[in-house]
This record gives sequence, structure tokens and C-alpha cells, in this order.
Amino acid sequence: ERTGTGSITEGIGQGRITQNTKMAVVDSAVHVPDEESIAMVYRLIHEDGIFVGASSALNACAARKVALDLGPGHVVVTVLCDAATIYASRLFNRAWLTEKNLLEAIPLNYQTSIYDP
Repeated sequence: ERTGTGSITEGIGQGRITQNTKMAVVDSAVHVPDEESIAMVYRLIHEDGIFVGASSALNACAARKVALDLGPGHVVVTVLCDAATIYASRLFNRAWLTEKNLLEAIPLNYQTSIYDP
């Protein structure tokens, strides 16, 4: 059942199960707030040179949470499924980030990637 107020990440939290996952056994789900996801977009770009979109950043956040919960000696795999180029007009737009109350989630030293339209 859906909870929360939605997300900036397109295609998640819509309460639908796609054909390719209908038979999947799901042990649990990980909630990632938009603030963490947007911070990860900028972290991956600035620290690792990986130009990801919000879906990939969300996956990276969830994988990190799972890895921290499992502790040493485990392997966690995720998919980086989108690129920031598709969402650049929003993810790096100061007005959009401010409107969504996400600007403060981005560390100041990474805000050099933000533009003013």
C-alpha cells in the first residue's frame, strides 16, 4: 500500500506491479526520501564522475542502506538505470530544486553544478 506524499523520482510509488516483477519474491522495501536521493545524484557526479538520474541515485541510496544494515562480508548489487541528461532541466535547476525544497539537501561544495534559468 502506498504511503507518503510522493517522490520527485518518476515511476516509483505508483502502486503498480509490472509483468516482469509479478512473480518476484520481495523480502522488504527500502524507503529513500527525496533529500537523500538528490544528494546522492550530486555525490555520484562529484565524487565518482557518474552522471546519474534520480532513479539511479535512489537505487544507490537503497543499496547503501542495505549494505550498512547487513554489515561486512556481504555483497549488495543494484542497477544504475538512468542518466542525469534526461532530467538535467530539473535536477540542476535552482528554481526547481527550491520549489521542491531540495536545495538544502545538496552539500554547498556540490552546488556549483546548479544553474539559474
